[in-house]
Amino acid sequence: MHVKAKNVVTMRMSADSETHARARITSRDLVSVIDEPLVREGTNQGLTPTETVLSSLMGCTNVIGHRLAHHMGIVLEDIHINLVCQLDRRGAALETEVEVPFVEIHMDIHVKTAASPAQINTLKSELAKFCPIAVMLRASGTHLTETWHIQ
Repeated sequence: MHVKAKNVVTMRMSADSETHARARITSRDLVSVIDEPLVREGTNQGLTPTETVLSSLMGCTNVIGHRLAHHMGIVLEDIHINLVCQLDRRGAALETEVEVPFVEIHMDIHVKTAASPAQINTLKSELAKFCPIAVMLRASGTHLTETWHIQ
């Protein structure tokens, strides 16, 4: 018997404020801490909210990249991602409303694979369509670029 997966799922999470800067987030059976650094009166026990968004982009790039590669019949032996972001902090600093806080994000994506250049080009274009975090950021107005380094 084949069970058809739902296209739209309901996700449930909860957050408990531990301090003015730190929240304990629960999803499924996992707990994560979002916090501010000491210089912003946090306890530095977790990524900041904005760092969490960026780490989600890198994690999504890894997961969807591997899924696409598997679907395409290619092997990605290793992926390493470096990210640089230009963040307009005026909104978080309560100075003014900011329409696009993540102004520009650039990822250097280092991949070890035997895939052909054509396969890598297909992987890159499909990844841009299927990583939900990248899709969301681009739709919000963020200028998102990637440089791929293939070994």
